[in-house]
Amino acid sequence: MSDAQAAQQSPLLGMWSLDVTQMQAPADMRPKSVTITFAEAGEDKWSTKVSIIAQDDSVREMTGVYALGGMAAPITGDQLEADTAAVTTPLPYVMLLALAKEGRPASTRLYTVSSDGRLMTEKAVSWDDKGTPIIRTNIFRRNSP
Repeated sequence: MSDAQAAQQSPLLGMWSLDVTQMQAPADMRPKSVTITFAEAGEDKWSTKVSIIAQDDSVREMTGVYALGGMAAPITGDQLEADTAAVTTPLPYVMLLALAKEGRPASTRLYTVSSDGRLMTEKAVSWDDKGTPIIRTNIFRRNSP
């Protein structure tokens, strides 16, 4: 299935809220909330908007508009973690997102939607300062339309 076909049928589209209670980070290090919105952006493109509200109520927002074929596209807004993204959707319920910052790999994320369309699991791969890989799992719940 092509990326365009996957996009047309994708249960990934919509707004998702992170279940912060299930994060692996200590409670005092978790954000108050994280939302991710995947939307069609015309011309076989999607957009992603991420909004993070920290414990101190500060807000970080980042947006990207990209073709789903894996070509790099810039991220606008907050660039603390990444300034460029490449995305592909090999299946309607799966998204692979590669992030870079200043020309270097930043993280890779694999998103999968449950068969009932209500939960999305994020596997986030990054590396610590010594180059050791770390994989975190985050659970998102679909926001009601």
